[in-house]
Amino acid sequence: MRDIADKLGISVVTVSKALSDKDGVGEELKRKIKDLASDMGYRLNVMAKAMKEGYSYNIGVIIAERFTGVTQSFYQQFHQHIVKSLEEYHYSAILHLLSAEDEEQFVMPWIYKEKKVDGFIILGNVHKNYIEMLQRADIPVVFLDFYTDQERMDTVITDNFYAMYEMTNSLINLGHRKIAFVGNLYSTSSIQDRFLGYYKSLLEHNLKLDERYIINDRDEKGRFIDIQLPSEMPTAFVCNCDRIAYELMVVLKEKGYKVPDDCSVVGFDNDIFSTLCEPKLTTVEVNMPEMARVAAKFLIKKVKNNSLSFGRVLIKGKIVHRNSVKKLILVND
Repeated sequence: MRDIADKLGISVVTVSKALSDKDGVGEELKRKIKDLASDMGYRLNVMAKAMKEGYSYNIGVIIAERFTGVTQSFYQQFHQHIVKSLEEYHYSAILHLLSAEDEEQFVMPWIYKEKKVDGFIILGNVHKNYIEMLQRADIPVVFLDFYTDQERMDTVITDNFYAMYEMTNSLINLGHRKIAFVGNLYSTSSIQDRFLGYYKSLLEHNLKLDERYIINDRDEKGRFIDIQLPSEMPTAFVCNCDRIAYELMVVLKEKGYKVPDDCSVVGFDNDIFSTLCEPKLTTVEVNMPEMARVAAKFLIKKVKNNSLSFGRVLIKGKIVHRNSVKKLILVND
């Protein structure tokens, strides 16, 4: 540390604080110190540091098992970004898949019981009562990609409302007036916010919400169901996620409809399903790296001081335009 301090013309105390991620050192200087330490061959002995300070230097990442699987790539990608973000703080991530049985019976993860982690990032929707149990436990928690009405909830989410509001606006500006929404409104906070963004756009353009155009995609337990097309077809479908948009396009093709000639389809997430379909999907790209970075930063601060509160933080997404949308020519508007 003396060698690093001499090279940068700073004090050993400053170097020590930077390498330990303590307050009192600016982010730019902290990064410069860490980069120089790495170049000089310095390696943090995490085990020794953990024994000295009483931390495990592990963070548990909890994902409900229903959000995983061969085709469920969204949260797997998210987990990778969390791992990278935690590495910046010399922390490792331990993935815990929360089974439906444990969620229903309020069983705490084994990594908590055996004190393997210093905190939890909860990725994706979990039952409200399970959240309350986690909050009662003596461990820091940050929620990622969902929220509820609980007051004591530090959460990082994408701006679902505004992104879907913008997406629906773009469809209306292209001449679409009969626009359906595909998603179970009672399933997750993300779907609800995306629906409300869609609905706000309709209201601002004096378009009536047609209940026939609210199409269910999953049951009360979050399991996908067959998508039923309305008797009177819309000109555009706004889907709550790319997976559902992909499934919808399969159904449309089976029924003889062409996308976007007969109807336009848009999604949300910009995950693998947006490019698996043909034509490729117009969608909203979720800023996973930034969301993971903010969640990791909040949790590490809470590990040091669990009384800290950050509330709900929104991260903006962006529309990715592809070929699943067609402009309509209206004679009378």
